[in-house]
Amino acid sequence: MNPSPRNWKEARRLQAWRLKQRGWSQRQIAEALGVSEGAVSQWMTRARDGGADALRHRPSPGAPARLTRAQLALLPALLQKGPEAYGFRGELWTRGRIAAVIRIEFGVSYHPAHVSRLCQAVRWSPQKPARRARQRDEAAIAHWRDNTWPAIKKGRTRSSKRSCS
Repeated sequence: MNPSPRNWKEARRLQAWRLKQRGWSQRQIAEALGVSEGAVSQWMTRARDGGADALRHRPSPGAPARLTRAQLALLPALLQKGPEAYGFRGELWTRGRIAAVIRIEFGVSYHPAHVSRLCQAVRWSPQKPARRARQRDEAAIAHWRDNTWPAIKKGRTRSSKRSCS
């Protein structure tokens, strides 16, 4: 017995194959399942060549993961140590720095542009510190926000005459 479908798309392809076995035309199948006739034609060709298993979900091709699940799970703990623990200046993680840590700890090279995918995979997000000017005057900002801004926000009152421009 075949295992149940893994997702709705696979279930739809298998349903199309069952309908075809019952004598339905490709046009009828396409209308019933809400897909194009071309899609049904491709599915039927795959099924004729490889049977119903050819309609099953196939993992997308690509290179195998370079880090094991255990290594990937260890990454957030390594990053919690901070960049200075690895000889970087400052408390800011960059993709290049994370790539260097991965290379040091696991011997695996990643391009910095791809490091963000790894960070997403382990649900780790480096937070950049807010940039603020050194000469920032918090008291003046609070005064402006509390006193000046409300006056600006009110705006001018509408007059009875309308502008012609």
